[in-house]
Amino acid sequence: MVRILGPFIGLFFALGALWAFANGAIADAPVLAQYGHFTAPTAETVFHKEPEALRLQSDGPFGTWNKEQLQRGFAVYDNVCKACHSLSHVSFRDLEQIGYSEAEVKAIAKTYQVPHYNAATGEVATADGKPTDHFPPVVYAGQGSPPDLSLITKAREGGAAYVHSLLTGYADQAGYKNDKGQELLKMFPDIKTPDGLHFNPYFANLNIAMPPPLTDDAVTYSDGTKATVDQEAQDVAAFLTWTAEPSLVKRHQVGWAVLGFLLFATVLAYMSKRTIWAEKEH
Repeated sequence: MVRILGPFIGLFFALGALWAFANGAIADAPVLAQYGHFTAPTAETVFHKEPEALRLQSDGPFGTWNKEQLQRGFAVYDNVCKACHSLSHVSFRDLEQIGYSEAEVKAIAKTYQVPHYNAATGEVATADGKPTDHFPPVVYAGQGSPPDLSLITKAREGGAAYVHSLLTGYADQAGYKNDKGQELLKMFPDIKTPDGLHFNPYFANLNIAMPPPLTDDAVTYSDGTKATVDQEAQDVAAFLTWTAEPSLVKRHQVGWAVLGFLLFATVLAYMSKRTIWAEKEH
């Protein structure tokens, strides 16, 4: 009896699944026709933009650090970003890697107040920074919780391109035109950036607590480079790429040396094999 009814039961469930799929497809057909997928868009999917491409000298397997740009990026961090964002995974003496002299590093460290724990008294007191100290944590009293920037280009999808796009991507929401067309704006007539937040299409939920941090001539570059918003954003993105992975270029160089050795070893092994088998054949 089970053998007889089995195929009919299976057919019943198959028809039920087919009916459910067809019913859902019919219901979502207008959405599919208009947007190309079954899920109706949300404000985030409509207005959010992927980071725009950013080309840095350190990109690619043959990339190198542009130390002048890294120093400009540090100037942006030191003059603008450090008020809200810490850089706790970087020590002052690490700056020697990007071209600062030992004396310059000492001078930079001295401009920071670093907390030190006194084991004898159990007290924490601040003092001028030393090259061996790490950048001190930032005590922020405003809205939100600014992230530490040490590893930000590793923690955010898009890396340096995300940082650059975010810093240059602030827009007036009321007049914002999405790439997909003005018609989509009618779907969200009540969309509005809350008070105290700022509209930025490169941020995940569109509204960010950080106001536009960069302005033209926000810093004065020692090499004479004109400090536009775009230039400042590129430079600090390059600097934060270095803070996240300071050994990047060296690792690539070691990698090429290893690949060269492996190639040589492979050729040597092949030639040895041919020699050994040739002797056996004779």
